[in-house]
Amino acid sequence: MPSSEPIATILVVEDDTLIRMHGVDMLEENGFDVIEAADAEEALAILYEHGSVHLLFSDIDMPGDMDGLELARQVNQRWPQVKLLLTSGHHQLEEGVLPDDGQFLSKPWRQDVLIEQIRGLLAV
Repeated sequence: MPSSEPIATILVVEDDTLIRMHGVDMLEENGFDVIEAADAEEALAILYEHGSVHLLFSDIDMPGDMDGLELARQVNQRWPQVKLLLTSGHHQLEEGVLPDDGQFLSKPWRQDVLIEQIRGLLAV
């Protein structure tokens, strides 16, 4: 059972509403505070307004002018304290493609793997 205090705040960026809802549910069930965005531009707007995001969990393929890789680069430049976890059902990322110690997780997600990876990134 999750504690009353969130473990950390995660920004989930996914254009597919059902996939985003599924991810949000998994994270909230495990005690995380979750903010949602449908694309990279919305995610950046949220980051400018919300000062306490600990981790960006973003799909790579999204509509608009910016994909998840570019979003990760911009987040890392402006908010280097934010940890990065990117996901895709269509791509595989080689080590070193993501800034800093960013990580990649293939879709579909298994809840135990997702939560373990996030806890490792956040060291919680």
